[in-house]
Amino acid sequence: MESQNMTYGKCRCCLINGYHQDIMKEYFISGVKEVYFDMIMECFNIFLSTNADLTTLICVRCVERLRDANTFRTMVVSTEQKLLGAVIGDGKDYVFVNGEENLLENDLDLDLGIKTEDVMSVKDEPMDALNKHDDDDFDFGAGIFFMYLCNVSDFDDKHESECELVEGEQALLARWKSVRPLPNRRTLKSYCPLYVKHLNSLKGIMIFPRMIKRFLDETSSKKSSIKSRKVFVTEKLGQVINVANILENSNIIPFRSKSRSGFPCFYCRVIFENLDTLKEHTQEHKKTEVTKILKTYGAECLVVYADVSDLKCTLCSRNVQNLSELKSHLIDVHKKKFYTEFTDRIIPFKLTEESIYDCQICGFKFETFGAIERHMNVHFRNYVCKDCGTGFVTKYRLKVHIKSMHAEGCYPCEECGKVFTTPQKHKNHVDTVHKMVKRFKCTKCPERFSEYFRRQKHMVEVHGVAPLQYKCNVCDKSFDRRYTLSRHMKRDHLEERDFQCELCSYKCFTNNELRVHMVKHNGERIFECSVCKKSYARKKTLKEHMRIHNNDRRFACAVCGQAFVQKCSLKGHLKTHHLEYTLQ
Repeated sequence: MESQNMTYGKCRCCLINGYHQDIMKEYFISGVKEVYFDMIMECFNIFLSTNADLTTLICVRCVERLRDANTFRTMVVSTEQKLLGAVIGDGKDYVFVNGEENLLENDLDLDLGIKTEDVMSVKDEPMDALNKHDDDDFDFGAGIFFMYLCNVSDFDDKHESECELVEGEQALLARWKSVRPLPNRRTLKSYCPLYVKHLNSLKGIMIFPRMIKRFLDETSSKKSSIKSRKVFVTEKLGQVINVANILENSNIIPFRSKSRSGFPCFYCRVIFENLDTLKEHTQEHKKTEVTKILKTYGAECLVVYADVSDLKCTLCSRNVQNLSELKSHLIDVHKKKFYTEFTDRIIPFKLTEESIYDCQICGFKFETFGAIERHMNVHFRNYVCKDCGTGFVTKYRLKVHIKSMHAEGCYPCEECGKVFTTPQKHKNHVDTVHKMVKRFKCTKCPERFSEYFRRQKHMVEVHGVAPLQYKCNVCDKSFDRRYTLSRHMKRDHLEERDFQCELCSYKCFTNNELRVHMVKHNGERIFECSVCKKSYARKKTLKEHMRIHNNDRRFACAVCGQAFVQKCSLKGHLKTHHLEYTLQ
């Protein structure tokens, strides 16, 4: 029955597993309420963390030890109060404040028989006499003197009139008109009201020199710890400061990601289709708004697109080549503070009709803003996927990539069985593949297309738009798609061969090539001729065989005109009947 009222887990104090009580709940033991969290704080002055990930249980043995400690503390406090009451002889209770004894608040008017001395009756003692006092006499005299300071407002008007001006003050005030007179009791409140308020709060309280010494020591230690404390800057704050320094001290024009309607203004989100109009509008905003706007960005998606045409520093009008040079210039010449441990979040563009889709880093050209936006992940690899090594500008893009590419999908297509990770991808697949929804509209006419490249082909053939050409920098070949160019570079020039046969040293570029190669090792003949029932290991070989049944004689001899089904048959014919032509 006892374990039913307890929770199984680990004890917060001794880390023993078992059925324990909760330190945050109330328990009544013999009519006395116990909250173990409060008891720990009262006994040991330890404030336990309330982090939700930490256990809040305490075992029976630790509870017994805590009760013993609480009982001992209560006994010590009670005994100390009784002893102090017996020493003073007034029977009143004392409490401890910051380790020093003080009367309870209701007993602060206790008359100790100490008379307040007149300011003129205090005599200066020689240093020898002061050195003869023991510690107790010194504390008592200093305490009386401090009480005199705290009760300075009780002086009569006679002393006030005698202390209006100190010696030589009148001559100084006559010489320097701007100098204010020294404060007296009447003007002290207007000079320093907080000081007067503090003095009034100390009125009637006995202060000892050791209390002042300890207060000064604690104050000095706090100041030194504050000076030595390292200022911690979060990642987002550091990125905001870096971006704001660049935008405020240069002629860069920031803008938000391009939409179908045009380019949104960075400051007010108004969309402009004309690039020149966007530039003129942006200059109407004040650069002091930059920091405020940057703070509205999420911590994981802070990125700013910027026009870097004719880049220059506005502090000294110096022209610079790129953002990296501008950043170094602001740090070295103008001593601007940058947090270099944080990654850059400004993506450079040139807002002209000719180069808006040109990468300013590698020079590649793109057909859409979305394509160049995705391409920038190649140059700004701030966050890298651990599974495939793909880099991204922001942490948010990395999360989307992991969710879409590496997470298991749970949205299957009812038509073809393909599984997708998000409902939006599932919808796009169904609309494009199965329903043939034409999402791409021609910008010149009302015609619509299901694929982007079909629309592009239509614009070239019908409207005379220049076709997209992606030229290889190595061999001058051109391609109509950027993906084709990328595959060409990897296969032909970089000679990437990431797929290797497990049985031999063969390497290839694609998984399909490796699958074709594996036929040499397993020898499976899975492709069967429907006419003669012959089997082949490759589909390509079966297609060549089918020419025999179709009488497809496409390989003709250039000498005698005889035609053959296979090219190897033509080569054998040439060697046998026309050897002289083969040798030539």
